[in-house]
Amino acid sequence: MSEHSIILEAIELKKHFPLREGFFARATRAVHAVDGVNLVLYEGETTALVGESGCGKSTTGKLLLRLIEPTSGQVRFMGRDLLRVEGGELLQLRQQLQIIFQDTLASLNPRKTILQILTKPFSLRGDQKADGTRQAPELLELVGLSPPHLYLNRHPHELSGGQRQRVGIARALALHPKVVVADEPVSALDMSVKAQILALMKRLQAQFKLSYLFITHDLSVARSLATQVGVMYLGLIVEQGSVEELFSNPLHPYTQALLSSVPIPNPRLARNRKTMILKGDLPSPIDPPKGCRFHTRCPMAMARCSAEEPVLREKELGHSVACFLHEGSTS
Repeated sequence: MSEHSIILEAIELKKHFPLREGFFARATRAVHAVDGVNLVLYEGETTALVGESGCGKSTTGKLLLRLIEPTSGQVRFMGRDLLRVEGGELLQLRQQLQIIFQDTLASLNPRKTILQILTKPFSLRGDQKADGTRQAPELLELVGLSPPHLYLNRHPHELSGGQRQRVGIARALALHPKVVVADEPVSALDMSVKAQILALMKRLQAQFKLSYLFITHDLSVARSLATQVGVMYLGLIVEQGSVEELFSNPLHPYTQALLSSVPIPNPRLARNRKTMILKGDLPSPIDPPKGCRFHTRCPMAMARCSAEEPVLREKELGHSVACFLHEGSTS
């Protein structure tokens, strides 16, 4: 368990997207994208949110920043309920909550130069254009794009993927945020560039005492950057704890399956390791399974798993799991 204070917290956070069969039809079904997530982010630390594509990770990140409105639940930022804040007060708080996107081409306006992209946050805050123009070169230097004059008048398509992501990071840091949600920021990059971006994010975190929510499907990336990990499956967190505890002692069968597929650099260990193969595909979030949502794919499922939904409980200090295999007293 972290010694740092909680800076951002989700409490029973839900997001259901209604489905309409026709333009005038009433919604009778919904996509259960996020279905009761409890998550904490500690000051100056990184919490990784991991899981397969479609499990609700990105939606959770957007809910925490209030980029989309939740169906129910709470988001508390520095002790304040972010969902009850409106108008100018919300605008001020949002300056402290920023996001880095996965798709750099889609998230950077192709019609704007890098200078225009980096000055936009300042204009939204109401600053003079000169403020952003003066700080844009400093932001580029900060993320390793030097000398800045080589980049300021270029457009996003004229940069490499790694360079574009550096611009995305610079834009996120323009207004000196406290929390940054990084949504798969390195998944589209090759290995060498990925390592450089991760090293940059670590350096910036130490320099500015940033708190990251790092969304990824890659557990090796989570292990290299995070201090806490939440494992998400079909809209719910099924296990969470410190990186050391979760990687050395995974409790949930889904976590065990994810870890068993992480590449090992040692060929001998890789040959002797038992890989857990999950049967079937991720069920639809429109009609999630009754009981434990993982029971349709779990190699250790019991009869009660199809009828009862396990609750996320602390099994060991700072290590929680939602699984009937680990019911009983905490240690």
